Amino acid sequence: MVKPTLPQFPEPIWRESLSLPKFPKLNDSIKTDVAIIGGGITGITAAYLLSKQNLKVALLDAGSILNGTTGHTTAKITAQHGLIYDELIQHFGLEKASLYYHAAEEAKQFIEEVVRKKGIECSLRTEDAYLYTNNDTYVEKIEKEKDAYDKLKINSKLMDTIPLSIPVKAALVMQAQAQFHPLNYLNALVEESLQESVTVYENTTAVDIEYNKHPSVITRDGHRVTCRYVIVASHFPFYDRESFYFTRMFSERSYLIAGMVPNDFSGGMYINAESPTRSIRSVKLHDDKEFLLIGGENHKTGQGESTIAHYEALQKFANVHFQLDKIDYRWSAQDLTTLDKVPYIGPTMKDEDAVLVATGYRKWGMTNGTIAAKILSDTILRKENPYADLFKPSRFQADPSVKKFMQVNADVAKHLLKGKLEFTKDTVNDLKTDDATVTRIDGNRVGVYKDENSKLHMVDTTCTHLGCEVEWNSGERSWDCPCHGSRFSYTGEVLDGPAKKPLKRIKN
Repeated sequence: MVKPTLPQFPEPIWRESLSLPKFPKLNDSIKTDVAIIGGGITGITAAYLLSKQNLKVALLDAGSILNGTTGHTTAKITAQHGLIYDELIQHFGLEKASLYYHAAEEAKQFIEEVVRKKGIECSLRTEDAYLYTNNDTYVEKIEKEKDAYDKLKINSKLMDTIPLSIPVKAALVMQAQAQFHPLNYLNALVEESLQESVTVYENTTAVDIEYNKHPSVITRDGHRVTCRYVIVASHFPFYDRESFYFTRMFSERSYLIAGMVPNDFSGGMYINAESPTRSIRSVKLHDDKEFLLIGGENHKTGQGESTIAHYEALQKFANVHFQLDKIDYRWSAQDLTTLDKVPYIGPTMKDEDAVLVATGYRKWGMTNGTIAAKILSDTILRKENPYADLFKPSRFQADPSVKKFMQVNADVAKHLLKGKLEFTKDTVNDLKTDDATVTRIDGNRVGVYKDENSKLHMVDTTCTHLGCEVEWNSGERSWDCPCHGSRFSYTGEVLDGPAKKPLKRIKN
């Protein structure tokens, strides 16, 4: 069996033959009712909802809209978020676990209703979602999860097989879930919002929020967006104000590949319970070609083996179990997980209800991002929302938050110390094209990337957030921080927060 080759550069399947609109950079100070920072599913859905209430909205994105985590998703619209409901019942109680489930269901129903009413062509399909295992240890965990489903009255079945030819010892199916093409869906929302009262600005980086009578978003170029409310939907919140989100979340990277289905796919959406993760679904593009999408290989950002090895592991899995002989697309995503696995959605601080935040979706952004938009819109409109208390960012559960807080921040301290003490003997002379190394120049730790034209790009590897040392990500050609998940391009520009400033460039 011949191993299929990987594409040289990462590119998500969702952008295949898709023409997204381009928007100008903000070049002046403006006033609006609501400023939304981040053009992903939360920001765009919130803009869409608020525009229907005659509110003037300015949507700002540091790069291009729909090019962040939302554009790199598996796009499952499901309330089955891995092994979560038994854990939620144990830590939060039955009532709050039920709220979490119903929030995801409401988000799914909202997407389905919008697609139906607007006639959006986005490959929306109803599919059953399967959580499966081939590990004896996890059989019991799936059985406990089934008990949790029953307590929450979730329509489900416990099985010992799944429709795929993959070894399975137990599986839990949540029926009547969904999947779609996220960019086609959100692009339609953008188009309609532009006809209402929404203005979009790309390549406009928000760096701070200041208060006078009303909040003002300050951009990197020094412009102000003065407004009544700010929604921070920028994946990692760019605005902290002593909320210390970087100590209350951790970031993980995961990987995806896609290739044309060699045989008929049986349908359904699948994810295993154990590690390494394997997420499986199919997608049909505009020309009716069906692709198999396989994801997984989660690890903390900036930590672990070479990132190309994760793509290769998925590649091998696809080849063995699905005879996938060609990989057409590969890409990765970065996701944030909170201490108790429940997203932070709402006022960023108890005494600051004009600045709202949404973050920590734990890889389930289609439902969590949609319900976040509904919660934040209701907050601005002064409407009661049944899920607001569950997701409020100011919460701190004694169990498991204290233990997780200590684990996350002990890991940060370990990598901070390791990076400072690490010594490399690698030299620039040994560097091949399209590769990178960490070396010492005049006693300072320097990251060096040699591009395909043999040009060297050198940066100080000290993360501009809190001073950890970044590591090379070969799969995405980026410098990633193992402490809090900041990511930088090989030229040092910020790709993911919490860092706001680029890495210092070193002259050749």
